[in-house]
Amino acid sequence: MTQNNSITDKLDQADKLLAQGQYSQAIDLLETVLKKNPEEEPVLLRLAWAHWDTGNKDRSIACWESLLDRELRHKVFTGFAYDELVRIYKQEGLIDRLMSICEKAVGIQPEDVGLLTEMGSTYLLAGDYEKACDTFRKLILMEEDNPAFACRLGEALLYSGNPDASVEAFEKAAQIDPEEADRYFFQAADLFIKRDDAAGARRLLERCLDIAPSNSLYYCSLGDVLVALRQIDDAFAAYEKAGRNSSHYAAAYFNRLGNTLMKSELFAPAIRAFEAALSLDATIPCRHNLDRAQKASGQTIS
Repeated sequence: MTQNNSITDKLDQADKLLAQGQYSQAIDLLETVLKKNPEEEPVLLRLAWAHWDTGNKDRSIACWESLLDRELRHKVFTGFAYDELVRIYKQEGLIDRLMSICEKAVGIQPEDVGLLTEMGSTYLLAGDYEKACDTFRKLILMEEDNPAFACRLGEALLYSGNPDASVEAFEKAAQIDPEEADRYFFQAADLFIKRDDAAGARRLLERCLDIAPSNSLYYCSLGDVLVALRQIDDAFAAYEKAGRNSSHYAAAYFNRLGNTLMKSELFAPAIRAFEAALSLDATIPCRHNLDRAQKASGQTIS
């Protein structure tokens, strides 16, 4: 009891020093206590925070990892140190170490949906797409009515080089939750765009519009994809439909189209888009970009 009281007194003293910003003294005190009482987790916890606050990230991470090792030995896995390390590893880009602790945690609790989800997401970050697919397939078996896992599987399948299977996974999500079907196809289209698969994205966006034909965002996104496919007249037609559905934002939509065309160095169509925007709203902030497009295309600025 006396020893416990002594440790408590020293922890209180360390807390006061930390509150006063006297980190060096607090850390020295805590290190001394830990050396004599290596199993005292409250001491390690304070050291982890103190080292982080003073910029000693390596020492802080070492403390958190020591706490995690102890967590993993417990019959009931609390996950406090695990959660903190997940955050730190992501922030610091330590993906290999993140993957390691995810696998350890799942090894302790293999049916924990949260831990499996984190592990699948980490495999995606690490580029281990086959393991990501396996993990999300397991989660789908565990929660067959959860469209989010079908979407994550679709993402993993696309990155693993299986676009057709990816679309099938998003279709599964749409079947589970038909009221949000267009949202899932739009999510898939965004992934296809990031993979520079404009043709695949176009097919998905057309499915979005089959479901939600008045959604202006889908028309704008389709227009951007059509620019990538160099189908410029069709891109303008898509943006015109977006403007008809949301006339208040029509000028902003054409300004967006102009910027998309500028990025593709399609300056003559960009001039057309910026002029369309200004014809609808003379205050739209695109005159500078219009001047740039005119100079790039060799036109005389009026």
